[in-house]
Amino acid sequence: MNRYFHNIIAETVKRRFKKNRDVKRRRLSEEVKILEVSISHIIHDVFFIVIGVISAGFGLKGFLLPNSFIDGGAMGISLLISEVTAYSLSLLIVIVNFPFIILGYSNLGKQFAFKSILAIVGLALTVHFIPYPVVTSDKLLIAVFGGFFLGGGIGLSIRGGAVIDGTEVLAIYLSKKTGLTIGDIILLFNIIIFSFGAYILSVEVALYAMLTYMAAAKTVDFIIEGVEEYTGITIISVKSEMIRSMITEKLRRGVTVYKGKGGFEKSDMSLTEYDIIYTIVTRLEIANLKTEIDKIDENAFIIMNSIKDTKGGMIKKRPLK
Repeated sequence: MNRYFHNIIAETVKRRFKKNRDVKRRRLSEEVKILEVSISHIIHDVFFIVIGVISAGFGLKGFLLPNSFIDGGAMGISLLISEVTAYSLSLLIVIVNFPFIILGYSNLGKQFAFKSILAIVGLALTVHFIPYPVVTSDKLLIAVFGGFFLGGGIGLSIRGGAVIDGTEVLAIYLSKKTGLTIGDIILLFNIIIFSFGAYILSVEVALYAMLTYMAAAKTVDFIIEGVEEYTGITIISVKSEMIRSMITEKLRRGVTVYKGKGGFEKSDMSLTEYDIIYTIVTRLEIANLKTEIDKIDENAFIIMNSIKDTKGGMIKKRPLK
């Protein structure tokens, strides 16, 4: 954090502990660090939510609204009602999402609900007051890029810890009550919306709405999961030390080593002990890693799992210290 802001935070904490003269310097330093982290995260979240609201507003007013297009989710319901009534979309965005925010408050917490209320109200004000230019009247471009900017806004808001479309809150709640996945519930929810769109507006509008939804959903996944798709690799081999050295020295990736035993023998006393290697690589590096492992041990057991996101640790390539 900037040195100027660090000094302000330090002085604030000092004033807080001024009455208690027995507070140790270490305790003071810990409180400064905690406050710095909290403020840093708040700035980070607000930044993503603001950019998300602006992006979603552009997708709506620059593409979807002027051409009578709809989308899926709570936003699709708002757009559909706006098309068949005289109600303002700004007002409908708040009204339609309000029940989902109440549900989110009881299931995901007060902080989530507060951020989401600010994000949804911000989107409503953005749609109402900012005069975005109409970009195109080509239906295919409207569906694809309208979905892209709307999905970008939803994804960035989620990155900031809020939602501007409450459908996922409902999906999370129902997935706990039923055997359906979140994806299944969102799909069923949107099938109902698109069916109403086909009946009230036209089949063509509903088909374009599906394209808009797919573009938005893919953009949300792209933003939430990141540009690089990571894969967690678990390697079980009798030559684990050589494989560990290869990964850290040749591929310059970090590893975690933990103990394990083979479970195929009859007696616990005869089980083979292994050093199990765990590392994370990008999908472009998987083939190279497997080749290098085969050079060391062709019989190594390799397990691969998709990683949604990562934080900290030695993820990026860098020289060993």
